[in-house]
Amino acid sequence: MTKDDHLTFRQFMLNEYREHGTPKDLIFLLEDIATACRTISHKIRSGAFAGTLGATEDTNVQGETQKQLDVIANDQFMMHCANCSRVAALVSEELDNVVWLKDKAEAGDYIIYFDPLDGSSNLELNISVGSIFSIVELKEPLAELTDEAVLIPGSEQICAGYSLYGPSTSLVITTGHGVNGFTHLNGSGEFLLTFPNMTVPAETNEYAINASRQKYWEPAIARYIDECLAGVDGPRERKFNMRWVASMVAEVHRILTRGGVFLYPRDAENAAMGGRLRLLYEASPMAFIIEQAGGKASTGEVQIMDLMPTDLHQRCGVILGSSEEVDRIDAYHRD
Repeated sequence: MTKDDHLTFRQFMLNEYREHGTPKDLIFLLEDIATACRTISHKIRSGAFAGTLGATEDTNVQGETQKQLDVIANDQFMMHCANCSRVAALVSEELDNVVWLKDKAEAGDYIIYFDPLDGSSNLELNISVGSIFSIVELKEPLAELTDEAVLIPGSEQICAGYSLYGPSTSLVITTGHGVNGFTHLNGSGEFLLTFPNMTVPAETNEYAINASRQKYWEPAIARYIDECLAGVDGPRERKFNMRWVASMVAEVHRILTRGGVFLYPRDAENAAMGGRLRLLYEASPMAFIIEQAGGKASTGEVQIMDLMPTDLHQRCGVILGSSEEVDRIDAYHRD
């Protein structure tokens, strides 16, 4: 199959405009985000030569040591997202507060939430990392431009996506009409549609969890993993494989391409924080993508998309992937 057999990202988005009325401003914004992701991918691939793979002397609002490429990726998102006149505010994992781009935020303006470089601890190991983003359209003007004004539930997202920086650079998006994956064609500057209509199989025999946290797990999670480990001799009567990349983007991409379930649950060690992953720019966008692909996303107790945020950097438990497995884990929590 040649380049000419694939739609370019712009061609695909123009079809979205014709078929679903996707706003042109959103198309232009997504093209700018795609440019940011291409640039970040290049910066990562040349990081060893530029001396940018290591850490800075700073920490972010999470208390995590920032990598140099965390800062570079954040700057790229900030610069390219600011090109769209409808963007009112930017919310980044790397920044303490909302960055307002307008003096007034009107109905129809966009709020963008993003994790500019997810899994950056993997950089020096040459393991896949990625970027995550989410877009909300304001339904009414904001009375005040405060951090609290952008605490909007995931159910109001109009778009979510991620870019995976691996052997190739992928861009996966949803605008509420299914999930589609694109691959960057090196030397062309274009993302081409290579994974149309991505879906998550309802059943799976693969799960991803950080097993080093086993001693902290809640009973529902311990029960689920024990049953998977028991294999054909256990109550599930089939073999399960475990995977763990320590990069949420890579984990979700695997689930979208071959099924599975990803767990980073609330546990005894992180319960005081609410969980490990951030709601607004990690859990919510990935939940939107997974649900649009036919899967489910839960904290174990409620759907992630229904959570009402109370803080910019709020954390939550995350269980997402094949619907039957998420339903089973939810049932174990109810028990």
